[in-house]
Amino acid sequence: MKLKKKEEIDTKTVDTARSENMAVNDTKANIKELFSWIAMIAVCFALIWGLFNVIIINASIPSGSMENTLKVGDRLIGTRFAYWTKNPKRGDIVMFKWPVDNKTIFIKRVIGLPGETVRISDGGVYINNSQIPLKEDYLKEEWIDANDGMVFHIPKGCYFVMGDNRNNSDDGRYWAEDAVEEGVADNEKDAEKFQYVEKKEIIGKAVFRYWGGFKNLTDTAHY
Repeated sequence: MKLKKKEEIDTKTVDTARSENMAVNDTKANIKELFSWIAMIAVCFALIWGLFNVIIINASIPSGSMENTLKVGDRLIGTRFAYWTKNPKRGDIVMFKWPVDNKTIFIKRVIGLPGETVRISDGGVYINNSQIPLKEDYLKEEWIDANDGMVFHIPKGCYFVMGDNRNNSDDGRYWAEDAVEEGVADNEKDAEKFQYVEKKEIIGKAVFRYWGGFKNLTDTAHY
């Protein structure tokens, strides 16, 4: 009888040890699975962060300065890498840091390229010595505001931009005045540099509108 009891005790001890080992193993497995989920979630967040901060831009249009191409509330996708290896072209719609205040992001259309002279005369835009104005069939309406007697000599590495809604767009035509009013330039001469967007301040290129009706924003064939 004593031997039998000893065997029963040994068996119970072994079963208890096995149960404890299984519990420990289950706990380790659960912790391992938890960490694997955490790692996977962290990787997903890192990929999403990289996608929207390095690769693409998801932007909402806050004003009517680009109408009718882009209207208030429209949403678009842009690429941040568009100008890593090449330069903006005339007609590109770009997002950039406002020269007068880099904390503010603007979206406009590229009109003048580095080294060019842009002349605005009687509602037309003339590049260098051209006698033929740019064909701008994207304008919202007849251009009557600040449409004459303006000349811009674009520095190297800079671009001159305007909105498609020329009668209601705070763009390169006005930024010298804005710079003086904002106190970042002492006079009109010092403020001239604020009329242009440096390439390094361009965040990305608008590619397509997905909210407000799909629209390809990369068509610059008319240039």
